[in-house]
Amino acid sequence: MDYIKASDAILQRIQAMNKRADELQKAGLYFYNQPVTELRGGARVLINGREMGMFASYSYLGLIGHPKINAAAKAAIDRYSTGTHGVRTLAGTLTIHRELEETIAAFKHAEAAITFSSGYATNLSVIASLLGRGDYVISDKLNHASIVDGCLMSGAKFLRFRHNDMESLEARLEQIPDSAARLVVADAVFSMDGDIIDFPRMVEICRKHHAWLMIDEAHSVGVLGQTGRGIEEHFGMLDAIDIKMGTLSKTIPSVGGYIAGRKDLINYLRHSTRAYIFSAALPPAQAAAAKAAFEVILEEPWRVEKLRANSQQFIQGLKQQGFDTLYTETAIVPVLCGEDEVAYRMTREAQLRDVFVLPVVSPAVPPGLSRLRGTVTAAHEPEEIQHALDVITEAGRKIGVI
Repeated sequence: MDYIKASDAILQRIQAMNKRADELQKAGLYFYNQPVTELRGGARVLINGREMGMFASYSYLGLIGHPKINAAAKAAIDRYSTGTHGVRTLAGTLTIHRELEETIAAFKHAEAAITFSSGYATNLSVIASLLGRGDYVISDKLNHASIVDGCLMSGAKFLRFRHNDMESLEARLEQIPDSAARLVVADAVFSMDGDIIDFPRMVEICRKHHAWLMIDEAHSVGVLGQTGRGIEEHFGMLDAIDIKMGTLSKTIPSVGGYIAGRKDLINYLRHSTRAYIFSAALPPAQAAAAKAAFEVILEEPWRVEKLRANSQQFIQGLKQQGFDTLYTETAIVPVLCGEDEVAYRMTREAQLRDVFVLPVVSPAVPPGLSRLRGTVTAAHEPEEIQHALDVITEAGRKIGVI
């Protein structure tokens, strides 16, 4: 690489990131990409030879390792093998793909659904395929990176509104010419803060201003609603979302993303979305596992109830000790630390006592708002949550967070 000049901006970015990671590793404060050698019951993991309580998992309903889901994946391998011939449009769609999409559509109370290879690709490609120059897309400031990248890639005029501020959203919509197409996009549950979008007001504003509404339910399926169907069920507002997006890699223990909605929308996406047309289909085992997981959610409603109780125990326990958990109402629980180094030190103290949490620092969150991002699942027992609370509390007192 001698031919690259020292002033090369690309090289400078590479060197800066590597320097930051190297300094953290030398200080014993680097906790990312740790090798997990075994999952034990959904709430515990084996990491570097140590069993730890898992408080960084997105398996909100504790479905990883569920016998029905594992059996479905194994049966799909026996029937279809481990992969597909290529893209579904040209190489053919397996029966299991259609069955999965029908299951998703029924679960989300929609006419049809389409699946993609990842949640990131879903947001990126769908937003870009629906909008173009002359259109407008309006996004909450704390939306996931995949939404932001999709908005930028679309070529539409990209407007943001203040986080969960519906007056700010309406002000943005009022700036748009009457003749222009407009799409409002937001997370249902925000991945860093755990709070819920003001859905009823957002729906009202979108209808008033004739805007399409797309909601990312990556962190709300299995979490919100009496039966875990998501934000529409949570607020008792079925069919309020035009474009229902979700993932198959969090509550659903598989991989991929989906859109559910009207038949004409889904048919359009099958013929226009690059991530569908030019990406290989989901592996059969993953499609079968996802289908079975949606079924298990409805068959075992106790999981949703237990997750809700566990979340409240964790949130209230932290608040009682004086921690700032922002506005979370869900299984994503931020433990505000302030500066990046404080979050790293809190993580080290927790992991030394076998509680696996991870720090989220700038630029993923604004400077001064670094935090532990703890998550609880239906697989946790109350005594495991209490142990994590005790460990985090001791760390917070030692380091001066509380």
